[in-house]
Amino acid sequence: MKKGSTFCDKVKETIDRHRLILPEEKTLVAVSGGADSVALLLVLLQLGYRCEAAHCNFHLRDEESDRDERFVRNLCRNLSVRLHVADFDTVAHAHRQGISIEMAARELRYEYFKTLCADWRLDKIAVAHHRDDNVETLLLNLIRGTGLKGLTGMRYLQGNIVRPLLDVSREDVEAFLTAKGQMYVTDRTNLEADVTRNKIRLEILPQLRQINPSISGTLQDTITRLDDACALYKAAVREMRQRVMSGNRISVAALQSLPAPQTVLFELLSDYGFSSQQVTDIYEHADGEPGRVYDSADWRLLRDREMLVLRRKDDAYSCLCDVLPLEGFVQVTPDKAFSIRRVRCVEGFEIPRDKDVVCLDIDKLTYPVSVRLARSGDRFVPFGMKGEKLVSDYLTDRKKNLFEKERQLVVCSGKDIAWLVGERSDDRFRVDEETRHALVIRCQPHPVV
Repeated sequence: MKKGSTFCDKVKETIDRHRLILPEEKTLVAVSGGADSVALLLVLLQLGYRCEAAHCNFHLRDEESDRDERFVRNLCRNLSVRLHVADFDTVAHAHRQGISIEMAARELRYEYFKTLCADWRLDKIAVAHHRDDNVETLLLNLIRGTGLKGLTGMRYLQGNIVRPLLDVSREDVEAFLTAKGQMYVTDRTNLEADVTRNKIRLEILPQLRQINPSISGTLQDTITRLDDACALYKAAVREMRQRVMSGNRISVAALQSLPAPQTVLFELLSDYGFSSQQVTDIYEHADGEPGRVYDSADWRLLRDREMLVLRRKDDAYSCLCDVLPLEGFVQVTPDKAFSIRRVRCVEGFEIPRDKDVVCLDIDKLTYPVSVRLARSGDRFVPFGMKGEKLVSDYLTDRKKNLFEKERQLVVCSGKDIAWLVGERSDDRFRVDEETRHALVIRCQPHPVV
């Protein structure tokens, strides 16, 4: 802290500079019972903020977990602060979700805080990460390997989660509590150097302080500068996104014309859940044979001829109907509908030329008339031709990619294809001079149901 400034002054300065808590807001303070969270609760109360507290008992440290809960209950009772307490079977949750104990505790904790905010109309969630935690995060990310974002540390404001102590050190926290004569509990696992973060705290940082006694402040300043650099970097990526990406398509040629194209591609695709290893493979084979598909948790990426095409995974995409009525309006897929009408082919009748409209001779149709997705092996007689052609070959000739082929609709007359929807009708069902009645089907976009 700056010479002459108090712990409260520094925390208030951080809150005001980053607009973490507004005067009218009510804050939920996460209180474990350790020095950091106890100091956070005390300083927010001293600064006049309206606070409630929350404590999570994860039952991971036997009697220590219950000891911490008792301490927090007594602390909040003495401070006249409303306390919310939750008990969790953290090990069972970790096993159910297939995640680490640490990640399970994090999920349970923040989901509980979110529920409390909704139920009790609380505006912010204050957590007690301080400057040394931020420095440890920087070093941890460096050891594991990270991009620029991983070097910017924790955020002061992340959604409704605030970190008012990020500009004070652990030493500042302990001095504040000592001056107030305030006790706190110590988690013995924080003193064991068998966890990577603890190794950084207990072994690496003390050695770095021998080289530079102000290492924590120095690294915090570096984090601030990297955060500014990251903001500029993000602005550049947004500008480049507009140059290479249109809708769900990324132009390979435009991408390759950029400086550091693989880095830009990673920034684009990481938003869709693709890993750095996948992005490397995608970029290295961007000029390869089209048709390869890559999967993330929620998205698929197709390497097409000149484009990389993204599509959200949607196993529910299918026809919502089968047999078509001879008149009316029917939704056939989540995003398409048919308008169907019968017309008399009298003198002056003009056949629609729109690719999204088909005009079929009713007397040549075999019922039922149905709609479905195209299948492997489907054949039809393209309008104006005499011989059959595979639907897949026709779509390839039309330069349709795999994703487009997967969602290609066909209207069938009995077992025969009468219309490759949005593309071409079958010559066998064409309207000619002998046609008396025609079935006109128009395909149009429709909101997802």
